Amino acid sequence: MARLSDRNLGPDSMQSLVSDHLHALARCATDAAGSITSDAVQAMEVIADSFRNGGKVLVCGNGGSATDAQHLAAELVGRMSFERNALPAISLTCDGAILTALGNDYGYDEVFARQVNGLGKRGDVLVVLSTSGRSPNIVKAASAGRALGMSVISMTGHSADPSLELADAWLRVDSTETTHIQEIHGALVHTICLGVERMLRQPRVNE
Repeated sequence: MARLSDRNLGPDSMQSLVSDHLHALARCATDAAGSITSDAVQAMEVIADSFRNGGKVLVCGNGGSATDAQHLAAELVGRMSFERNALPAISLTCDGAILTALGNDYGYDEVFARQVNGLGKRGDVLVVLSTSGRSPNIVKAASAGRALGMSVISMTGHSADPSLELADAWLRVDSTETTHIQEIHGALVHTICLGVERMLRQPRVNE
């Protein structure tokens, strides 16, 4: 078997790959810290208010964003930083029977919108994740949520469909690199969950 040093991919090259990727991610994270903070706080407030009023969170995304959707739901139903009651959150990416039935019967563009129509209601929150910001099934899900009176939080890359840009909170990662967008989205999932927990632990100002 050829060793790395026998090819044009020697140890030094691999170390540079790792270092370059992490430094690029660090720059992206620094940029996001300066541009996305207010929308992240808005997202926390929208979700916390929904929970206070008996609402729930639905989450969806494709591919790597599907795992981020599941991660967000898991942290809310589970816990992040302290023991608390479970919070109602559902990832729309988890049920293979539903996804394949809807994809087969209605087309893949409808796999999330149909679930939103079946599970969502006024006062709930829909969180959509899309690195491109233009995935048809994500855009349709957001439209379905809006029609039901749900709040919509969008997490995208540097641009998005206008319906996602006009969400109640638009967490825009100003990058065209799918890897870095998803990595920042993962960090934002943790940050949002931490913020929601703390907001729910504190009484509201007018109470």
